[in-house]
Amino acid sequence: MFAFRLPKMDLLTFLYKFNMEVITIESQAYKELVAKINTIAKFVIAQQNKEDEAPVDSWVDSYEVCTFLKISYRTLQRLRTARQINYSKIRGKNYYRISEIERLLSDNIIRRSHDCLQDLIKNHKLHVEQRRNITNK
Repeated sequence: MFAFRLPKMDLLTFLYKFNMEVITIESQAYKELVAKINTIAKFVIAQQNKEDEAPVDSWVDSYEVCTFLKISYRTLQRLRTARQINYSKIRGKNYYRISEIERLLSDNIIRRSHDCLQDLIKNHKLHVEQRRNITNK
């Protein structure tokens, strides 16, 4: 809880000095306003938690896919050639959506446990955070 001390002065002097205005509303209107603010706060927190839990729209590169799914680069190339995996190529580097990797696992195109996917997601988050920290310095 945040607490601060006010200088010793009467309320009118305080309001005049800090150019504050007192607004009065009915208690029922105040309670409704607080309830709406709490609803908005819960929604924002839920959205933040969703983003933290499932970065389905994140993109990972070939190195990360091969490392954490324990497959060779050639296997990944075969999947691309057979059009079994969707990817994007940017400046000669291939990127894959995490949702696409998850689809491969669920369709048993790649036979790995979902723990490998969770490792991929976790380490991708760490990698992104490290890049953010470097660019913010």
